[in-house]
Amino acid sequence: MAEGGVIMDSAMDFAGSVVGMAAPREVIEALCLISVGYVGFDGRLHEGQLVVHRELASDLEAIFVLMEMLKFPVTGAIPVARYGWSDAASMAADNTSAFNYRRIAGTNQLSSHANGRALDINPRRNPAVHPDGRIIPAGAAYRPGTPGTFTGEHPIVGALLERGWRWGGHFEHIRDYHHFEK
Repeated sequence: MAEGGVIMDSAMDFAGSVVGMAAPREVIEALCLISVGYVGFDGRLHEGQLVVHRELASDLEAIFVLMEMLKFPVTGAIPVARYGWSDAASMAADNTSAFNYRRIAGTNQLSSHANGRALDINPRRNPAVHPDGRIIPAGAAYRPGTPGTFTGEHPIVGALLERGWRWGGHFEHIRDYHHFEK
Protein backbone atom coordinates (compact mmCIF):
# COMPACT_ATOMS: atom_id res chain seq x y z
CA MET A 1 0.00 0.00 0.00
CA ALA A 2 1.31 3.41 -0.89
CA GLU A 3 1.68 6.00 1.88
CA GLY A 4 -1.73 7.53 2.48
CA GLY A 5 -3.42 5.02 0.15
CA VAL A 6 -6.46 2.86 0.75
CA ILE A 7 -5.99 0.15 3.40
CA MET A 8 -7.10 -3.25 2.10
CA ASP A 9 -8.94 -5.04 4.90
CA SER A 10 -10.02 -7.92 2.65
CA ALA A 11 -9.00 -9.02 -0.85
CA MET A 12 -10.55 -12.48 -1.26
CA ASP A 13 -11.85 -14.04 -4.44
CA PHE A 14 -15.41 -15.42 -4.44
CA ALA A 15 -14.28 -19.03 -3.85
CA GLY A 16 -12.28 -17.95 -0.80
CA SER A 17 -15.21 -15.95 0.55
CA VAL A 18 -17.48 -19.02 0.68
CA VAL A 19 -14.92 -21.78 1.32
CA GLY A 20 -15.92 -24.22 4.05
CA MET A 21 -19.59 -23.19 4.02
CA ALA A 22 -22.06 -26.06 3.69
CA ALA A 23 -24.86 -23.99 2.14
CA PRO A 24 -27.00 -25.46 -0.64
CA ARG A 25 -25.66 -24.89 -4.17
CA GLU A 26 -28.63 -22.67 -5.12
CA VAL A 27 -27.84 -20.35 -2.19
CA ILE A 28 -24.16 -20.02 -3.20
CA GLU A 29 -25.12 -19.43 -6.84
CA ALA A 30 -27.35 -16.48 -5.84
CA LEU A 31 -24.48 -14.71 -4.02
CA CYS A 32 -21.79 -12.33 -5.17
CA LEU A 33 -18.73 -10.74 -3.58
CA ILE A 34 -18.64 -6.95 -3.58
CA SER A 35 -15.88 -4.57 -2.60
CA VAL A 36 -16.87 -1.67 -0.39
CA GLY A 37 -14.99 1.44 0.65
CA TYR A 38 -15.38 3.06 4.05
CA VAL A 39 -13.67 5.31 6.55
CA GLY A 40 -12.09 3.35 9.38
CA PHE A 41 -11.95 4.44 13.00
CA ASP A 42 -8.39 5.52 12.18
CA GLY A 43 -9.84 8.20 9.87
CA ARG A 44 -8.30 6.56 6.78
CA LEU A 45 -9.97 5.03 3.74
CA HIS A 46 -10.34 1.25 3.83
CA GLU A 47 -11.60 -1.33 1.38
CA GLY A 48 -13.34 -4.48 2.49
CA GLN A 49 -15.71 -7.04 1.06
CA LEU A 50 -19.20 -8.39 1.60
CA VAL A 51 -20.82 -11.58 0.33
CA VAL A 52 -24.42 -10.68 -0.51
CA HIS A 53 -27.40 -11.83 -2.55
CA ARG A 54 -26.94 -10.52 -6.11
CA GLU A 55 -30.26 -8.66 -5.96
CA LEU A 56 -28.99 -6.51 -3.06
CA ALA A 57 -25.48 -5.69 -4.25
CA SER A 58 -26.36 -2.28 -5.72
CA ASP A 59 -28.25 -1.28 -2.53
CA LEU A 60 -25.22 -2.04 -0.39
CA GLU A 61 -22.74 -0.44 -2.76
CA ALA A 62 -24.82 2.77 -2.60
CA ILE A 63 -25.06 2.60 1.21
CA PHE A 64 -21.29 2.26 1.54
CA VAL A 65 -20.81 5.28 -0.75
CA LEU A 66 -23.13 7.19 1.58
CA MET A 67 -21.27 5.95 4.68
CA GLU A 68 -17.95 7.03 3.17
CA MET A 69 -19.40 10.44 2.22
CA LEU A 70 -20.75 10.91 5.78
CA LYS A 71 -17.45 9.63 7.21
CA PHE A 72 -19.43 7.05 9.19
CA PRO A 73 -16.65 4.87 10.63
CA VAL A 74 -16.62 1.12 10.09
CA THR A 75 -14.29 -1.24 11.95
CA GLY A 76 -13.94 -3.67 9.04
CA ALA A 77 -15.88 -5.52 6.35
CA ILE A 78 -14.52 -9.02 5.93
CA PRO A 79 -16.39 -12.13 4.78
CA VAL A 80 -17.25 -14.40 7.72
CA ALA A 81 -15.19 -17.20 6.12
CA ARG A 82 -12.15 -15.42 7.63
CA TYR A 83 -13.71 -16.09 11.07
CA GLY A 84 -14.31 -19.79 10.40
CA TRP A 85 -18.04 -19.06 9.91
CA SER A 86 -18.31 -18.09 13.57
CA ASP A 87 -20.88 -15.32 13.97
CA ALA A 88 -19.66 -14.81 17.54
CA ALA A 89 -16.05 -14.31 16.42
CA SER A 90 -17.05 -11.95 13.61
CA MET A 91 -19.21 -9.86 15.97
CA ALA A 92 -16.56 -9.86 18.70
CA ALA A 93 -14.19 -8.30 16.13
CA ASP A 94 -16.84 -5.62 15.38
CA ASN A 95 -16.84 -6.91 11.80
CA THR A 96 -19.44 -5.69 9.33
CA SER A 97 -20.73 -8.70 7.40
CA ALA A 98 -23.61 -10.09 5.36
CA PHE A 99 -23.75 -13.76 4.25
CA ASN A 100 -23.40 -16.49 6.86
CA TYR A 101 -25.40 -19.70 6.38
CA ARG A 102 -26.69 -19.99 9.93
CA ARG A 103 -29.78 -20.15 12.06
CA ILE A 104 -31.19 -17.34 14.21
CA ALA A 105 -29.56 -17.76 17.62
CA GLY A 106 -31.65 -20.00 19.88
CA THR A 107 -33.98 -21.19 17.07
CA ASN A 108 -34.15 -23.67 14.20
CA GLN A 109 -35.10 -20.88 11.76
CA LEU A 110 -32.59 -19.83 9.12
CA SER A 111 -31.38 -16.27 9.49
CA SER A 112 -31.71 -13.76 6.64
CA HIS A 113 -27.90 -13.93 6.64
CA ALA A 114 -28.24 -17.51 5.37
CA ASN A 115 -29.17 -16.26 1.90
CA GLY A 116 -27.14 -13.03 1.90
CA ARG A 117 -30.17 -10.82 2.57
CA ALA A 118 -28.98 -9.29 5.85
CA LEU A 119 -26.22 -6.93 6.87
CA ASP A 120 -24.67 -6.36 10.30
CA ILE A 121 -22.75 -3.09 10.75
CA ASN A 122 -20.37 -2.46 13.66
CA PRO A 123 -22.01 -5.01 16.02
CA ARG A 124 -19.95 -4.05 19.09
CA ARG A 125 -21.14 -0.44 18.77
CA ASN A 126 -24.67 -1.44 17.69
CA PRO A 127 -25.32 -4.59 19.73
CA ALA A 128 -28.44 -6.70 20.05
CA VAL A 129 -30.17 -5.81 23.32
CA HIS A 130 -32.57 -8.44 24.68
CA PRO A 131 -35.59 -7.58 26.88
CA ASP A 132 -33.87 -9.30 29.84
CA GLY A 133 -30.87 -6.97 29.49
CA ARG A 134 -28.48 -9.41 27.78
CA ILE A 135 -26.28 -7.73 25.18
CA ILE A 136 -24.75 -9.54 22.20
CA PRO A 137 -21.89 -9.56 21.45
CA ALA A 138 -20.66 -9.93 25.02
CA GLY A 139 -18.95 -6.83 26.33
CA ALA A 140 -20.57 -4.55 23.75
CA ALA A 141 -22.29 -1.32 24.66
CA TYR A 142 -24.89 0.76 22.86
CA ARG A 143 -24.06 4.44 23.18
CA PRO A 144 -26.23 6.42 20.74
CA GLY A 145 -24.47 9.47 19.37
CA THR A 146 -20.98 7.98 19.46
CA PRO A 147 -19.18 7.43 16.16
CA GLY A 148 -20.25 4.28 14.31
CA THR A 149 -23.63 3.89 16.06
CA PHE A 150 -27.17 4.02 14.71
CA THR A 151 -30.40 5.56 15.92
CA GLY A 152 -33.75 5.69 14.15
CA GLU A 153 -32.90 9.21 12.94
CA HIS A 154 -29.53 8.27 11.43
CA PRO A 155 -29.31 9.04 7.68
CA ILE A 156 -27.91 5.57 6.92
CA VAL A 157 -30.86 3.91 8.68
CA GLY A 158 -33.18 6.19 6.69
CA ALA A 159 -31.46 5.40 3.38
CA LEU A 160 -31.78 1.65 3.97
CA LEU A 161 -35.44 1.96 5.02
CA GLU A 162 -36.15 3.96 1.84
CA ARG A 163 -34.72 1.05 -0.16
CA GLY A 164 -37.10 -1.40 1.54
CA TRP A 165 -34.77 -2.76 4.22
CA ARG A 166 -35.89 -3.48 7.80
CA TRP A 167 -33.79 -2.29 10.74
CA GLY A 168 -33.32 -4.46 13.84
CA GLY A 169 -33.61 -1.36 16.02
CA HIS A 170 -37.32 -1.45 15.16
CA PHE A 171 -37.82 -5.15 16.05
CA GLU A 172 -40.45 -5.79 18.72
CA HIS A 173 -38.82 -8.30 21.07
CA ILE A 174 -35.16 -7.44 20.64
CA ARG A 175 -33.36 -4.27 19.64
CA ASP A 176 -30.80 -5.55 17.13
CA TYR A 177 -29.15 -2.23 16.34
CA HIS A 178 -26.48 -3.61 13.96
CA HIS A 179 -28.91 -5.67 11.85
CA PHE A 180 -30.58 -4.76 8.54
CA GLU A 181 -32.45 -7.19 6.27
CA LYS A 182 -34.36 -7.23 2.99
